[in-house]
Amino acid sequence: MKAITVKTPGDSSQLQIGEVSTPVPTDTQILIKVKYFALNRMDILQREGKYPVSADFSPILGVEASGVVEDVGQKVKLFKKGDEVFGLMTGGAYAQYAVMEESLTMHKPDTLSMVEAAAIPETWFTAYQALFTVGEMKKGQDVLIHAGASGVGLAAIQLAREAGAKNIFVTVGSDDKVKFCQELGARAINYKQEDWCQIIKQETSGKGVDILIDVVGKNYWQSNMDILAVDGHMVILASMSGTIIDKMDISILLRKRLRIEGSNLRIRSVEYQSILRDAVYNEVVVKHMATHDGQMKVFIDKVFPWEQIIDSHQYLESNVSKGKVVIKVTDNE
Repeated sequence: MKAITVKTPGDSSQLQIGEVSTPVPTDTQILIKVKYFALNRMDILQREGKYPVSADFSPILGVEASGVVEDVGQKVKLFKKGDEVFGLMTGGAYAQYAVMEESLTMHKPDTLSMVEAAAIPETWFTAYQALFTVGEMKKGQDVLIHAGASGVGLAAIQLAREAGAKNIFVTVGSDDKVKFCQELGARAINYKQEDWCQIIKQETSGKGVDILIDVVGKNYWQSNMDILAVDGHMVILASMSGTIIDKMDISILLRKRLRIEGSNLRIRSVEYQSILRDAVYNEVVVKHMATHDGQMKVFIDKVFPWEQIIDSHQYLESNVSKGKVVIKVTDNE
């Protein structure tokens, strides 16, 4: 089969379409003919050689895709050849064929496009996990989400709104993104033009936020500590500005009784991921997305043919996208 491979770890120019062996599903897995897959920041890090993966994982990039069932393992009961599906995998989505566990696979509703379906699993599982499983968000709390116009950010805004957050603050890098996020019900702040920490302090009467979802790391550490309320909880999903914090004073953790917790999804157990799969599929996909009730939406910024995989990575790295970047596997049309 054809797949996107990395010649040597480095920039996007190292990506190419090559020939690799077609994966064979285990007893509990499903083989799908991939129609679309979505990009994630971890793909860039893995391409650069900065995101080592387990030897048990496919070396091919990509963790979320939509497509049609081609074959199933002997113990698979809920899916059959020809079913339209989407789901999460540990790797291998950048290919004509990919395997995923039955428990992480979802039937695609007829009212949902293949493009939309490909953009759901990693993004919405991550947002749900950060807010509820790890963050333990409750109704009436104030929430701050950094990178609010990212795929995870937009999902988190909608989930927090549905769960009854009092205020949903987000940081973004342009006025266009401010407008976009505010239309979803968030209080968006352009960090390039305004002091988001001071604004949030003013608008919460000095209290700060109860739940903070961070992907920035080093550069926002002190401001994050300042803006967390007493008994606040920060969930760290990434560290785009760096991981080493100079002259960190931990007394604020004691004074405010803060909880700082790192989280990831890819290396969690299948059982853990399956719980997220069930929650997102039932509470988000079936209840809202499939009915198009307007409460939960998948935002697709741009779709590239996979012959333009280099351009797509460069586009994601430019930080101008609002929502997900999705790739069409044109060889599977």
